[in-house]
Amino acid sequence: MPDIKHFDPDATLETVVRLFWRQGMASTGIQDIVNATGVNRSSLYSTFGDKQALYLAALRRYLEYRSQPVFERLTEDDRGLPAITEFFTGLIAARCSGEYARWGCMVSNAHAGAENGDPQVRAVLDQHHQRLRDAMHAALVTAEAQGQLARGVDAGSSADLLALLAYGVNVRSRAGADEQALVETVKAALGVLSAPAAA
Repeated sequence: MPDIKHFDPDATLETVVRLFWRQGMASTGIQDIVNATGVNRSSLYSTFGDKQALYLAALRRYLEYRSQPVFERLTEDDRGLPAITEFFTGLIAARCSGEYARWGCMVSNAHAGAENGDPQVRAVLDQHHQRLRDAMHAALVTAEAQGQLARGVDAGSSADLLALLAYGVNVRSRAGADEQALVETVKAALGVLSAPAAA
């Protein structure tokens, strides 16, 4: 007879995402996962594999369900710099208040953790970075076409800058940075890119 699962793997993986996101891989043991999900070790292992495989599945889920929709909205937005401002406003709000306040970003946390030594994890991190950078670039190209960028601003290097700024917001917010200070930092960075207002 086929093995019948007595738990929902999708819901279980979402719980695991939150656990790894909040605590990091190194600080999360299998018993922590068992306690949080209510699923025994053998069922976890038979469904997802070992802890490393479970972490990788959680990281991929985070990228697919949390990061990618935001990147797609930014890419498809036709407002240019206001869209980038809205991206950062939402990012700072999510990182500093609400249910996931001070958790940082699971991907940024992974960049700083030992888990990035795994080539498969690094591949997900690289994929995330490329999608973030591409979304910033798309918004900047739109901004350039609308005359919103200052003279001499390069959309490519500026996309790299803004991607790094997003990581900085994630890391600093996890460390307890003041929300308004992060807002002012982003405002200053975008001000450098913006064309002077018409007199």
